Amino acid sequence: MASISTLASSLSSLSFSSQVSQSPTTISFPRANSVFALPAKSARRASLSITATVAAPPEEVEETVELKKYVKSRLPGGFAAQKIIGTGRRKCAIARVVLQEGTGKVIINYRDAKEYLQGNPLWLQYVKVPLVTLGYENSYDIFVKAHGGGLSGQAQAITLGVARALLKVSADHRSPLKKEGLLTRDARVVERKKAGLKKARKAPQFSKR
Repeated sequence: MASISTLASSLSSLSFSSQVSQSPTTISFPRANSVFALPAKSARRASLSITATVAAPPEEVEETVELKKYVKSRLPGGFAAQKIIGTGRRKCAIARVVLQEGTGKVIINYRDAKEYLQGNPLWLQYVKVPLVTLGYENSYDIFVKAHGGGLSGQAQAITLGVARALLKVSADHRSPLKKEGLLTRDARVVERKKAGLKKARKAPQFSKR
């Protein structure tokens, strides 16, 4: 009994300080019937506020601003005012492509194509396939506005857009591009889910009894 009373007296002499609010609140355990008393009302009202800010690296912001200025200087009047333009679609992705004589630069949504497509070699290859087919890989710069779908769908939409834009350069390009299947719109999309099924065709397990 002596040890329990000593423990209770030592607990009652302890005090804890809360650093949650700006004005610290001290909570003490009185010598009541119960050793574990409820905290004070002021301590309950204390609120914890956390603020976090995520800032983009200044170098990336500067590069984006510079590319925007560069694209606007190369395309006066915007995308709609250009002559060599083509629209490509794939799944849910839509890409508007403008070709201009240049050295083979590819800019997608005011960003470098390698950065935008995350350095994926297959997606980067999709973008340049029509130019490589005609031997123009270092003759034209590609400017793209793409939205919808994922990066894979956007890359394939850009392929169709570039091929259609090349038709406006010369009608003689149709035969080699068509031979490679670059002028065909790929109409395949994900099949919709059906009611009563888990996916488009997958059914739940059948149980006879």
